[in-house]
Amino acid sequence: MTLSFDLTTDSARDALRARSAQPEKQSLIGLTRIELAETLVASGAVPERQAKMRAQQLWHWMYVRGVSDFAGMFNISKDLRAELNKHFTVARPEIVEEQISADGTRKWLFRFPPRGAGRPVEIETVYIPEEGRGTLCISSQVGCTLTCSFCHTGTQKLVRNLTAEEILAQLLTARDRLGDFPDRDTPDGAIVPAEGRKVSNIVMMGMGEPLYNFEAVKKALLIASDGDGLSLSKRRITLSTSGVVPEIFRTGEEIGVMLAISLHATNDDLRDLLVPINKKYPLKELIAACRAYPGLSNAKRITFEYVMLKDVNDSIEDAKGLIKLLKGIPAKINLIPFNPWPGTNYQCSDWETIEKFADYINNAGYASPIRTPRGRDILAACGQLKSDSERMRKVDRLALEAMMIAGHGEA
Repeated sequence: MTLSFDLTTDSARDALRARSAQPEKQSLIGLTRIELAETLVASGAVPERQAKMRAQQLWHWMYVRGVSDFAGMFNISKDLRAELNKHFTVARPEIVEEQISADGTRKWLFRFPPRGAGRPVEIETVYIPEEGRGTLCISSQVGCTLTCSFCHTGTQKLVRNLTAEEILAQLLTARDRLGDFPDRDTPDGAIVPAEGRKVSNIVMMGMGEPLYNFEAVKKALLIASDGDGLSLSKRRITLSTSGVVPEIFRTGEEIGVMLAISLHATNDDLRDLLVPINKKYPLKELIAACRAYPGLSNAKRITFEYVMLKDVNDSIEDAKGLIKLLKGIPAKINLIPFNPWPGTNYQCSDWETIEKFADYINNAGYASPIRTPRGRDILAACGQLKSDSERMRKVDRLALEAMMIAGHGEA
């Protein structure tokens, strides 16, 4: 017998969802202290007079001890732990894949719930170990809207923004996997800094444009830099933007982290091609926003990222244009050898050309380190991150709901 469902009305769809949806526990990760206390009270698990104290306990276990199960919170009564477990979760996301490069770089493919995308979504996060520090490259969106022509991520359409929880989950899981919480062991053979934290720095340079997901990114970074929790210094957190001018000042004022600008060209004609957001916010506006960045000084310089593309933007004339453009801005210029990806039409500049470009910048008084390509063998290098996630069309989402109700599909 063939089953059919009339999903043309909101009420019918709501009824079907109610029958098919599996109850999903709310995660406590990503809530502010105030939100955490209010959530505990609203659930009935904690009386209001205890809310502040219980919220502080949970905060400590989640962000200082790195506990991902209420059962491990030993200074909370067994009964309360059971009650918390009925309503909430502090679990980590699913790791679909973990790849380790020959140079010690690690890349994780994480899977998160649909949350409006129609099906579960996946993002990539990269850990880069170096002498004296370990840097985690975190994603802020599934896909990207910006279509920068040299970037692999830009070939994946935006699926959805990540929540503050999902942004923080990348950091928490990386610290789990690297043994970076108290009483945890580093995996045998892992390449990590010889001393100190395994994850000492984070950069919002993964998939997506962070300033197009400002509120969630702000919330996550303020939790990451909270001195009573994950306690990362704001000087060790860098947010990279392609140039969402209206949000740049807010980044400095409300988050207070280090700023990086994905620049890559010194004139509007070329930048319109390489970084299309330039058509909306041209260089004049972008540079003016950089000059006005709160706290800007020689001790808090802006990093300008400049990918080296053969015969495109790598001439000495381009170097001269770069110096002229940034005159008077406390800045560091990161030169990034282009990292190839399947289907790209660009090539990396010759090494000799990159060194001449760097020498010119250095001689003009700017630090211009050449970023060592890391993780190329696992497509973990700058500009190479991408997942297969796509937003389902509405007709497909409705069909999936119908299948779930009929017992032929999975959530």
